[in-house]
Amino acid sequence: MWKRPPVGVISMSYARPFGPEHFPLFARMKRAGMDFVELLVPEDGEMDAGEAGRAAADAGLFVALAARVNLQRDLASDDAVAHEAGVAYLRRCADVAVAMGATIVGGPLYGTPLVFAGRPPAPIDEGRREARVARVVAGLRDAGAYAAEHGVILAVEPLNRFETDFCNTARQATELVGMVDRPSVGVMLDTFHMNMEDDDLPQAIRDTGRHLVHFQANENHRGFLGTGHIDWPAICRALGDIGYAGPITLEPFRRTDMRLSVPLAQWRPPAHDEDEDLTHSAAFLRGCLHSVRK
Repeated sequence: MWKRPPVGVISMSYARPFGPEHFPLFARMKRAGMDFVELLVPEDGEMDAGEAGRAAADAGLFVALAARVNLQRDLASDDAVAHEAGVAYLRRCADVAVAMGATIVGGPLYGTPLVFAGRPPAPIDEGRREARVARVVAGLRDAGAYAAEHGVILAVEPLNRFETDFCNTARQATELVGMVDRPSVGVMLDTFHMNMEDDDLPQAIRDTGRHLVHFQANENHRGFLGTGHIDWPAICRALGDIGYAGPITLEPFRRTDMRLSVPLAQWRPPAHDEDEDLTHSAAFLRGCLHSVRK
């Protein structure tokens, strides 16, 4: 029998930045039907990792983590200092995970952020491309070995072409993880990005197969599940086909302000209590998962 994957929510749906003053929100997440919370790996001084993990556990939630990379900590960088900082950061992410009681750290761990780092895309010649790949593989092997020693899995997430120029598709992420060849380094897929870059979302999930260790269920417009055009029954059938039992995170960011010139790419706090919408999104997803349970 296929075990139903746990469903959770990213903390940014409630507050960003998310600090100790927001720990009471964990109880709301639980009441909304969440099994876990996905937190951004805190920067130094943002919160005590142990306290955050205990507060989530007290509310009945476990924790998954999302890493934050930048140009100063970038595995692909040809700047040795930035590359080493990228490796050190992923090691720190593993330490934070242990302190929080988390076992997964996901995100664009390879680095090379574009628009959110203020870096425009540029052509990459073949020699530089190969060198970037080699640096990322070496960095993930190093960080992956450290993560394994601490019982943590690193999950590599492909992002759309506007957010990175290194890894955009499920196939590329699977290829990268295969090159790293460490059990502690897997793939994380997000349907928001897949909707832009993958030809066939269900088949991309099947092709990722055993490498898939974390999944983010998002509509094409970042709204609540069922309000966009993602084919959720087909997505859930594919997850069932590979026996995926890892965590599934909801990341609804679309808000109600649809006026001209309001930037959708910028995070804005909720304009009203969205717990009911979140509850229905989780129930919708669980219904789709249940319908294909084997």
